[in-house]
Amino acid sequence: MRTKYKRILLKLSGESLMGNQGYGIDTVRLNQYAEQIKEIADSGVQIAIVIGGGNIFRGLSGASKGFDRVKGDQMGMLATVINSLALSSALEAHGQKAVVLTAINMFPIGEHYSKWRAIEAMEKGAVAILSGGTGNPFFTTDTGSALRGVEVEADVMLKGTRVDGIYTADPEKDPTATKFSEITYDEVYTRGLKVMDLTATALCKENNLPIIVFDMDTPGNLKKVLSGEPIGTLVY
Repeated sequence: MRTKYKRILLKLSGESLMGNQGYGIDTVRLNQYAEQIKEIADSGVQIAIVIGGGNIFRGLSGASKGFDRVKGDQMGMLATVINSLALSSALEAHGQKAVVLTAINMFPIGEHYSKWRAIEAMEKGAVAILSGGTGNPFFTTDTGSALRGVEVEADVMLKGTRVDGIYTADPEKDPTATKFSEITYDEVYTRGLKVMDLTATALCKENNLPIIVFDMDTPGNLKKVLSGEPIGTLVY
């Protein structure tokens, strides 16, 4: 497989890990992800991954139900670690080496994150799974993805979602919504499109990190994106 990207930051949705379940981790979906990731790793692409935790606990929704926001966000960070461990296990079962790095020191569950350790792991052929968000409350995993993508000098952030790109409105609610093939960071902001939170979008813009939003739940799409096929939406 030929690709113009040498190193990528792949952002995966925690909710997508639920698959057809209402909560937790669907092993079928987990293994589909692992197979797709191994396929591109085998082609020589260096991969860092950030996974959300919404399939287990989301800090913001917890705060709306009475949880202290800081504690709620810390619970959400732990949820991302659980998902990261699950993905690393699935990858290793498929023969792909993976390393879990945590934003907060959680040895021996994972190694404490540093930019240099993540890059070292990727250069040795391992998938670097970067868990725990930024390690701070009030920041989403989207912001964590943008931060880690900039830190590890990724060529692009690939945001895998349940939809096949960015639309003028929510395509699951508005049948008249139309899809963008590409869009600027500024237009995302002015249109109020909920691609990522504003902090994450601004961080990507300031550091010239392009984003491709695509449907990760369709097997084979990750390879198609990296091969340059026109699926998903490019944010630049």
